[in-house]
Amino acid sequence: MKRILLTVGLWLALWATHAHAVDANDALRQRVAAFLDEWHDDAAHSRQAYFDKIAPDGVYIGTDKTERWVRDDFKRWAAPYFAKPSAWAFKATKRHIASSEDGRWIWFDEQLETQMGLCQASGVIRNGKQGLRIAHYQLSLTVPNELVDRISQDISAFEKAHPAK
Repeated sequence: MKRILLTVGLWLALWATHAHAVDANDALRQRVAAFLDEWHDDAAHSRQAYFDKIAPDGVYIGTDKTERWVRDDFKRWAAPYFAKPSAWAFKATKRHIASSEDGRWIWFDEQLETQMGLCQASGVIRNGKQGLRIAHYQLSLTVPNELVDRISQDISAFEKAHPAK
């Protein structure tokens, strides 16, 4: 009988620990989703808080091959857009979020409705003393596979005509 009680007790303890870890992961995913939604909303309303959500050494990679910025460089580049009522409006329609076991590193990918059409992005978030901060974000246009050859040819022709870019 003692053995059965001990086995049941151990099983319940393991189950409770696992349930707590799952709840903590779900809570972190919800927190990250809200953080990213707010970040996108900051841009949609030209709020400078947008840049505060990027780590000082955080990198933003845009859709053009020349667009790789560290936060403060990105802020300077984006200043004319943020001088308007809306810099850009991205709305996530699909998102996947995962994290390290300790929750310090979070990575995600998302599909976005944008003024450019459907885009995809991926990123890494650092969860530290300063809270959640984007360490890396990369935005890309979605291209149907059936259009890749044609678009690649257009890009090649463009680059030949504009070699400085």
